[in-house]
Amino acid sequence: MSTIAEVSLPGAEFALHETLEAHPDVEFEIERMVAHETDRVMPFVWATSERVDRETLDEAMADDPSVDNVTRLAAYDGEWFYRMEWVTDIRVVLHVLLEQGATVLNASGRDDEWKLRILFPDRDSLSATYDYCTEEALTLTVNRIHELDGEHRDEYGLTETQHETLVAAVEAGYFDIPQKATLDELADEIGITHQALSERLHRGHKTLIENALIIGRMGR
Repeated sequence: MSTIAEVSLPGAEFALHETLEAHPDVEFEIERMVAHETDRVMPFVWATSERVDRETLDEAMADDPSVDNVTRLAAYDGEWFYRMEWVTDIRVVLHVLLEQGATVLNASGRDDEWKLRILFPDRDSLSATYDYCTEEALTLTVNRIHELDGEHRDEYGLTETQHETLVAAVEAGYFDIPQKATLDELADEIGITHQALSERLHRGHKTLIENALIIGRMGR
């Protein structure tokens, strides 16, 4: 039976650790991640910060030995979208993707910790990953495990930013009919641009649909 595991890793044992150490306010959110050859991972990454500007973040990632070929694809107010390659501190991800045939549903990193939500083909592949980390002296903490048995679940893999934004939208009446708050009004309330809010809501909706509907059907 397929299994979803919510795990965490110390920032010091994962990619972008030097950037996060220098700028703990930055939150990284993985949009999509694929193994690139056998020694690299290519993620598409959203970076969000209220204190760090784009130039400072670009310089930090350019100096970070764990990443290579960083390309900024889009920029909004306090949010930037990158394509990059992770080249070191990625043994866990390579093991999960290449050896266990698992899928990283979402991942986010902030301060000194990364949180990953991983879909494993079965419970044995999760156990094998845990054993691998133990043998390699890597710190993998399993926080929650969900068996895909078709039952309703109350956790949908949202990042803290996505969760707060969706809750704020509901409380402001953005989703009400008739609508009590426009996108511009909600953006002003949160303190971000119209475009940044639209992108954030879009990613939150996508995460909810993937984890609440698509993945939930896989267990039936």
